[in-house]
Amino acid sequence: MSNRAADSDIREFLLQHAEWSRDGAEISRTFLLRDFNEALGFVVRIGLLSEVADHHPDIDIRWNKVTVTLTTHSASALTTKDTELATAFDVIAPPQA
Repeated sequence: MSNRAADSDIREFLLQHAEWSRDGAEISRTFLLRDFNEALGFVVRIGLLSEVADHHPDIDIRWNKVTVTLTTHSASALTTKDTELATAFDVIAPPQA
């Protein structure tokens, strides 16, 4: 299990990743893509990274919008796994529409 992230670390993450927001023990971001095909391809890449990390987000896809929500259920909190995976998603995200 990953260590619970300190509130100061989460605040720092959110300052550096302004597109992400926090709601209690979750962080989320909505990615706006060109169309459904690009959104679906992005979801596949998210899935592959998540499998490698053995950490799985909630994903909502609606035509060209993909909303990703991360939390660590086993810790009932945000952990470094969440912020690290969120950062990886930002890196692989296509340019926003």
